[in-house]
Amino acid sequence: MKRTISFALAALIATCCSLGAFAQDKVVKKIIETGTTDNRTMEHADFLANRIGGRLIGSAALTEAEAWVKEQFESWGLEVMVQEAGQINVGFNRGPWFGRMISEDGMNLHFATPSYTAGTRGKQAGHVLIEPKSRREFDRMKGLLKGAWVLLDTESDGMAINTTPAANEKRAEVIAKNEEIDRQNNEIRRWNYEHRDEPKELIPYEKSVAPFYKEMVEAGVLGFIRSAKVPLKIMYDRAGCYDITMENLPTVCDIMLDEAQFKVVKEKVLRKDMFQLEFDIRNHFYRGPVKYHNIIGILRGSKYPKEYVLAGGHLDAYDGGSGAVDDGNGTTVTMEAARLLATSGAKPKRTILFCIWTGEEFGLLGSKFFVENKTVPLDKISNYINRDGGPLCATGVSVPEAMYDDYVSICKPLETINPDFPFTVSKREGQPQPRPTRAGGSDHAYFAMNGVPTISFRETDPKGYNFEYGEIWHTERDIFNKLIPEYMEHSAVVTAVVLYGIANLDHLLSRKGLYKE
Repeated sequence: MKRTISFALAALIATCCSLGAFAQDKVVKKIIETGTTDNRTMEHADFLANRIGGRLIGSAALTEAEAWVKEQFESWGLEVMVQEAGQINVGFNRGPWFGRMISEDGMNLHFATPSYTAGTRGKQAGHVLIEPKSRREFDRMKGLLKGAWVLLDTESDGMAINTTPAANEKRAEVIAKNEEIDRQNNEIRRWNYEHRDEPKELIPYEKSVAPFYKEMVEAGVLGFIRSAKVPLKIMYDRAGCYDITMENLPTVCDIMLDEAQFKVVKEKVLRKDMFQLEFDIRNHFYRGPVKYHNIIGILRGSKYPKEYVLAGGHLDAYDGGSGAVDDGNGTTVTMEAARLLATSGAKPKRTILFCIWTGEEFGLLGSKFFVENKTVPLDKISNYINRDGGPLCATGVSVPEAMYDDYVSICKPLETINPDFPFTVSKREGQPQPRPTRAGGSDHAYFAMNGVPTISFRETDPKGYNFEYGEIWHTERDIFNKLIPEYMEHSAVVTAVVLYGIANLDHLLSRKGLYKE
């Protein structure tokens, strides 16, 4: 009798396991079918980049994007967590900008300004000067500074000119040193006049970004112009944006001009040509505080609801372009993976979190908040998959040996998606690296610092579209037509299948060999 019961029990268990495997296979097939016949990744990307656009912290665009992501998650039946990660004193919205050189050989100007810097008061035209390097030069030209555009002897790195008290103290030190250099150079000039056969070289001034910045602002300049490489890198006032209030808004423009045009303008100044530059820059501030949020879609686990698998990208983006690649790419691939899972009837064993982070460009603020506030237990996260690079194709993954068998099993269905994009699982070579101790790079950083697996996909360009990340990174060319639809759509399907597979393991992924002990 016992033997009969044992056989019956074994048969029942086998049947249940078979049904479970069938249900899982059915979900994976549904994900792949929907992902290949009704993939909406590019619809999400179009709306985010072309309807909303650049999404800087403090902008109305980022607030609108947060509401849109939340609405999309809810429409697919996901729970949503809206997590306030911080706030900034004032908001900043960028409008159009225009500029031209007014002269017989006039031209339209190719330029931009960092976010959280001043715009013009309508159209403003003025003469152009080259900045003074010494007190002697400043005193000689201070009467001409009112209403002038001033060319600075420094190349733009995309960030605003640092105007904090600490930066002004350093400028004062440079001015003092250059006064002494000026005194020494005067002696050299006298020597050279008397000893023309054996002249001495003048001592170069110590360089600084606009050493007389404060004095020139007080003298009434319209703005400062720096040379900038193309494509223009357009970032923000990293040093001072959090200290801006409606009572101390910036008043002087900070312009980054195409280096070729900068050279033309500077030569005209040196020749003392008669010309003006005219700018119309619509940078607008509005009263805050303006809060920014992580938007997290939740597909609750059926068996281990307090264990987690995560995927994510960051929603915020610089506003010189439209933030289509950095990181509209990561955001929309994650969103489509969420939709594919939510509409497939998936009931994963573990909870899957679709993390749309805020504030990555201002210092990984959203993911840092999530980790440091222990939103979920970090030791219960099986893996976090981050996407924040080019719009490339997920074609592989490299994992520690202890994860290898699990990943081979999880990734098996990926062989059926698209033969043009074969997916490979490989073992990591060499010894494990130490766990990172400092943040950097992207939103995986604070997870990795705390020992959480952050195994992300190998992203490649199998069809040879020659995408160059450096061309768009924080520049004016971060726009929709730099995206590669077939790669992003495929990556969304891969992400959904792998998330589901990790969530359905009978165990958390092993952390053995992940980091050096």
